[in-house]
Amino acid sequence: MGRRILNDALRTIVNAERRGFASAELKPVSNVMASFLQIMKYRGYIKDFQMHDPQRVGRITVELLGRINDCRAITYRQDIKAHNIKNYKTNTLPTHQWGYVVITTPNGVLDHEEAIRQNVGGQVLGYFY
Repeated sequence: MGRRILNDALRTIVNAERRGFASAELKPVSNVMASFLQIMKYRGYIKDFQMHDPQRVGRITVELLGRINDCRAITYRQDIKAHNIKNYKTNTLPTHQWGYVVITTPNGVLDHEEAIRQNVGGQVLGYFY
């Protein structure tokens, strides 16, 4: 169920970007979604996000920059080892210049560059470029 929530949220962001909106509202919220958005913010793909009432159903307001071409959640669990991350990135993302694969690891939710740096594997959550 958590992957479906993340997938719906990421599709909402992509649709808002394509329509030229300045912000998007995501409902319901999850901690994984907040971690995914934190990575997107750190890498400069979104401006900022705010969580409203996370203890209940809640919502997240995301301020968009217009940089996202596509972002998706992998709805099935896909394990990935540390030495296979570069190959997975090459096969998933359209180019070598931009884009990130987001992985949940024992060290937390990381993008592929940080996972390679820390030499940890995990499960693929999704990607954005």
